[in-house]
Amino acid sequence: MFEDRQKSEIDALLASDTEFRDLYRHHKDLDKKVHDAEIGVLPMDSTTLMGMKREKLRAKDRLTELWDRHQALH
Repeated sequence: MFEDRQKSEIDALLASDTEFRDLYRHHKDLDKKVHDAEIGVLPMDSTTLMGMKREKLRAKDRLTELWDRHQALH
């Protein structure tokens, strides 16, 4: 996520915005769990996996909102 952004900008936002930092870490954790479930390393039923994917998408949407707000201020 945010691969097309400057790392320094992301690092600055991670350092200055606790909501962004917490949500960013949560999204990364969900991303790993979803990936592990999809490749069979983390056993999980399809209902749980779909719920995690929806939660991951909501986190990404909120991160994008926070990013856009930050960019508008600078």
